[in-house]
Amino acid sequence: SGTQAGPDRRGILLVVAGPSGVGKGALIRELLRRHPQVQWSVSCTTRAPRPGEEDGVDYHFVSEAEFARMCEQGELLEWALVYGCDRYGTPRGPVEQALEAGRDIVLEIDYQGARSVRAQLPEAVMVFVAPPSATDLRERLAGRNTESDGAIRRRMRSAAVEFSHMGMFEYVLVNDELERACNDLEAIYLAERMRSRRCG
Repeated sequence: SGTQAGPDRRGILLVVAGPSGVGKGALIRELLRRHPQVQWSVSCTTRAPRPGEEDGVDYHFVSEAEFARMCEQGELLEWALVYGCDRYGTPRGPVEQALEAGRDIVLEIDYQGARSVRAQLPEAVMVFVAPPSATDLRERLAGRNTESDGAIRRRMRSAAVEFSHMGMFEYVLVNDELERACNDLEAIYLAERMRSRRCG
């Protein structure tokens, strides 16, 4: 069938970016539920796990020293220092292996990471997830109950920077209603699967 991976088709790298709290994770989880053949790229981070997060499932939680070693050895496709304290990065090996084997993979990162990935893997499909409004985003962040007022202000400033880079993305998806936004992300993925440049 047309959904099978194989050596005649390089995998699709779907890069999903957008401000913190916009719902990227929920959209990606639903895409993976609908399309179990799509692989999730597990990022590594130096931050502490949040309640309910599992090492190797949500993130690879690593020390500052291990993260520095990975950077030096060229083992990261991209990495960023977020909010001046925590480092996040995408391990290169699993992404390149999946694409070579014809498997599709999805990556959740910020605009800086997206730019780095695009520079190294120009075929990456870039999707920016936006909230309906800044007010809506602030309410979502406050509703998490995991953020202090200072952290919310930092995230809102960061979101403004993210919005200023929306033009580098091929697709902008507004997450105003989860089911509709999930359908939009799925439509982007399916359209990319059918592009003729993927074959041969």
